Amino acid sequence: MSMPELPPVHRWEVSSPRGLVHIVHGMAEYGARYARLAAALNAAGYTVWAHDHCGHGDHMRVDDGARLPGHFGDSDGWQRLLDDTTSVSQALQASSPGTPLLLFAHSMGSFVGQALLSQSGDRYRGVVLCGSNRPPGPLERAGIGVARLERRLRGPRTPSRWFQRVVFETYNRLFAPTRTEVDWLSRDAAEVDAYVADPLCGFPLTTQAWLDFLGGKSTLGDAPHLRRIPKALPVRLIAGDKDPVGEQGAGVRRLFDIYRETGLTHVSLQLYPNARHELVNETNRDEVTTDLIAWFEQVIAGLT
Repeated sequence: MSMPELPPVHRWEVSSPRGLVHIVHGMAEYGARYARLAAALNAAGYTVWAHDHCGHGDHMRVDDGARLPGHFGDSDGWQRLLDDTTSVSQALQASSPGTPLLLFAHSMGSFVGQALLSQSGDRYRGVVLCGSNRPPGPLERAGIGVARLERRLRGPRTPSRWFQRVVFETYNRLFAPTRTEVDWLSRDAAEVDAYVADPLCGFPLTTQAWLDFLGGKSTLGDAPHLRRIPKALPVRLIAGDKDPVGEQGAGVRRLFDIYRETGLTHVSLQLYPNARHELVNETNRDEVTTDLIAWFEQVIAGLT
């Protein structure tokens, strides 16, 4: 059976890997930003792949050839994210059959990772959800109606300045007085400045993409989804306790509790004091990377 066509994939490979790590990036960034993490994983014996989501990095063109940053597609955008991630995981596993496959999913990618826990969780030896949050509450679900209205008024391919302003300005206000519009990403000023200067970072999603994303997230607390997650799958939740995406740790703790209540037997949580959203670009990134590799080693050894 032929493999599906892959999205753009950044590859950092080693010979005879002890494990395979698939990195799933966040909103308004791209897979190549994880080169430093990949280098550390390579040094520990892991092959690493990171693909670019639709509308991100090298994957910004849609079906008719238009270049649309932040656009997953005119329809079924959430499913496209899931399908791309699944196809890359399958291809990575096929590149080294029998080698343990691990998933590291950050921010928007972590919600894709949450969805895949029930759809294909048995494919992975272990899953790390970084910078994530609990399933959406009533207020966030109400945002689907706003997204639907904005799409109708402005068209599906128009950048959603409303969501960009409301969501990310709210995040940044928590760190006032601020130096940039994205101080919430990291305490490391150099990393923040690199993000601001990068033309492939920081763009708004389109109105359709926000509708796709919020609609996809809205299913993550549903009982059928939670019941299908393999109960013995090792899942690691990591976040900064000042990360606004995870409600300064409160939402991540709630996600941990939900997984425990669902019956997952190997779910764990690590909150890093004073860290913000991008843990692998934070001032304590070496600690985060060391902890990540140690957990992968434990998972491969079966010691969770």
